[in-house]
Amino acid sequence: MIVYEYPFQESIRTMLRLEQLFDRIGQLLPRDAPIDHHFALATLFEIMDVASRADLKSDLLKELERHKQQLLGYRGNAQVEQQTLDGVISGIERAHDTLNSAPGKAGQALTTNEWLMSIRSRISIPGGTCEFDLPGYFAWQHRDPAIRRADLTQWVSTMMPLAQALQVLLQLLRESGVRQRVVASGGQYQQSLSPGRTYQLMRVRIEPDTGLVPEISGHRLMVSIRMMRPEADGRLKPAMEDAAFDLSLCA
Repeated sequence: MIVYEYPFQESIRTMLRLEQLFDRIGQLLPRDAPIDHHFALATLFEIMDVASRADLKSDLLKELERHKQQLLGYRGNAQVEQQTLDGVISGIERAHDTLNSAPGKAGQALTTNEWLMSIRSRISIPGGTCEFDLPGYFAWQHRDPAIRRADLTQWVSTMMPLAQALQVLLQLLRESGVRQRVVASGGQYQQSLSPGRTYQLMRVRIEPDTGLVPEISGHRLMVSIRMMRPEADGRLKPAMEDAAFDLSLCA
């Protein structure tokens, strides 16, 4: 299944972007090629840019606390496995405390590294990290892969409180949704949302062999999904046939 996620709030949009970046750097780090470590470093700078939003840390802490309070309400409920519940609450508390104790914004400690910041200032310029621009960086790329990986791991470690909080929070959010099977009649689907419930994320699961791509829009009162089909030139054309898919609304 291909899963498409649509955030209803800007804070969730930021969290999903960061999750994608952390996933990318996690795939690049174990590799040995200098070009992979170059893009791992570029991804690290992207994380710093996205995480520079002033209220990101407080948003994460508030959301973790909100989920914790919701789960505490299930304590003593005979229908809930208490040991599992305690484990989830403990995971939230660890993520909250680790992030809360991290000084400043994510990656702030790296801004004092003049060598890294010199690379950051040029990496967004097309061809800006050539050997004649940054000879020290060029030399670093020729070091043993294990040495480069150790450096990258050390720099990324300053971001781990943020990454761990995101992982816990987004897992809780995704698990809060109930999957339902729906049909887009003639390629179109709309659903009204309860005004008394605030949803943060919509998840759409589509079978890959359908060849369909969903165009999703929504707000607090309604969601709309239009099924599209890619043409040979890459443009999307509305699909007119009925299409079944899975939909989850996560609060």
